[in-house]
Amino acid sequence: MQHAVGAPLPPPHGPGIGHVGRPYQAQHPGHPGPPPISPPPGQALPAPGQAPPPPAQGRPQQPPAPPAPGQAPQPGWSGTGPTPPPAGQATGHTGHVQLPPGGPVPLPAPPAEAGTGGATLAVLLIGPAGAGKTTVAKLWAARRRVPTAHVSLDDVREWVRSGFADPQAGWNDHSEAQYRLARRTCGFAARNFLANGISCILDDAVFPDRPVVGLGGWKRHVGPGLLPVVLLPGLEIVLERNAARSGNRRLSDEEVARIHGRMAGWYGSGLPIIDNSTYDVETTARVLDDVLARSIASPPAW
Repeated sequence: MQHAVGAPLPPPHGPGIGHVGRPYQAQHPGHPGPPPISPPPGQALPAPGQAPPPPAQGRPQQPPAPPAPGQAPQPGWSGTGPTPPPAGQATGHTGHVQLPPGGPVPLPAPPAEAGTGGATLAVLLIGPAGAGKTTVAKLWAARRRVPTAHVSLDDVREWVRSGFADPQAGWNDHSEAQYRLARRTCGFAARNFLANGISCILDDAVFPDRPVVGLGGWKRHVGPGLLPVVLLPGLEIVLERNAARSGNRRLSDEEVARIHGRMAGWYGSGLPIIDNSTYDVETTARVLDDVLARSIASPPAW
């Protein structure tokens, strides 16, 4: 519908819009009208032309705030609602522990009791395939009375499921890159464990005559406080233990003999060596703890 220029527009539709001052019954003939407005208790209706007072009395009462850390609760505090954190504890966290940045592991302080006691350590257990590194490291970590973690480099390498470069298929640039990545990952894990008061023992078949898989990388990724120990039983024992393995962890006898021969280069290196040819796992773990205690008192030069 069109309107002539200058003609007044009809009032807009909607309750009360454009009808200021007109009674409700005039706008809605025959309707009984809205119910009368009752003022809040203790408050009178405003006079004509005056603005109503703010509805302060009608606002809901806010419950008392929870007490701040170390302070007494306010009157009326019922103990419900968010529980305040203990004094000295930061707020705004979801319950997860924020890890401090990992740094080079320093040399541990000498223990005040037999063995390593409650010292926080970073240990590298070295040995050929079949020496029992993983089994001994797991038992040593489990028997300590302080939190201790075990990280096996072989396990970390095999986290790669598709595209895994197995060194048994030939040592090449691809397998070397995955080895370096796994070693760096293990070093990062060890630093974070120690930064949170948890000791860590790592195991790897480190060669004394090959820098690529040598101690230098471990020292660079973990720090000078890393304590290396060599586990080196006789060749017959290594061959026997390797024969009991399965999957890609089992090597040929020729490969085992070759690795074992190269490990003999650790003699004369200054690193502590444990010949566990006649030891069971528990005895080897106990000897390892004694050797580590001596290493703490007199760290090996490496």
